[in-house]
Amino acid sequence: MDSAPIIASARAAFHQALLDGVLRVDRNGIPSNADTSSKISIAIAQGIVQQLNPNETDQRLAGQRAGSRFERVCKNFISATFLRFQHLRPGKWSIRRTGVNIEHFEQYQHLSELGQLAKENPGLASALGSDYIIKPDIVIGRDPESDTFINEPCTIVDDDFALHTNLRAANSNLPILHASVSCKWTIRSDRAQNARSEALNLIRNRKGHLPHIAVVTGEPLPSRIASIALGTGDIDCVYHFALPELVKSLENLNYPDAQEMINIMIDGRRLRDIADMPLDLAA
Repeated sequence: MDSAPIIASARAAFHQALLDGVLRVDRNGIPSNADTSSKISIAIAQGIVQQLNPNETDQRLAGQRAGSRFERVCKNFISATFLRFQHLRPGKWSIRRTGVNIEHFEQYQHLSELGQLAKENPGLASALGSDYIIKPDIVIGRDPESDTFINEPCTIVDDDFALHTNLRAANSNLPILHASVSCKWTIRSDRAQNARSEALNLIRNRKGHLPHIAVVTGEPLPSRIASIALGTGDIDCVYHFALPELVKSLENLNYPDAQEMINIMIDGRRLRDIADMPLDLAA
């Protein structure tokens, strides 16, 4: 008997990890990703977790703790899937979370010099602000390759040409930023829009190709998901932690406006399930 597909197994493990430490249901039956002041949010979230078989608990994690744990679970899911796709996207990959400044990647190394100049010149610091300081929740980097590896099938590079490409370790020892992933367990305030600001700064400040820019969320309300997902030009796509379950919950509740909004985002390729993300990152 064939083993379960990697994506399906990793998705199930992803949900179990959330149920074990992030997605809680209190004594009143309210899931921890629901807005307790919104009956619609509660109903949708309940419909989702009923499909995931949650553990009941009377403890609701503080927002910061829930967010940090959500990041960790998302990072583990990406590691369990994307790193298995060497035949689709070969390379030496690293996946890290929290506190990694993008200046440590090839496309953004110039920001380190900019930061140093700002420290030495208060006037310049005031003019620049801090928008260029970006620390994504999760980053995927690719190490440059040695000439020996590049020339393995045949002689491809030499000492005369291709002297600036960052894929050659001979030209640069910094990793290349392949993807930036922002994790938003819920979308409740203006802080959620930081994902858009972060994306725009990644676009504006790069020297080289643009990394994948994605957002993962556990938000149940379609209107709040739309606040990040709709529009183009900054975020590649928003990935929901349980999109089929969200769609089914809306169908069971018969919320036509919410269903229409979700369908607009899905049909418009602005919203996908968490299971889609690893393959999108390998594209």
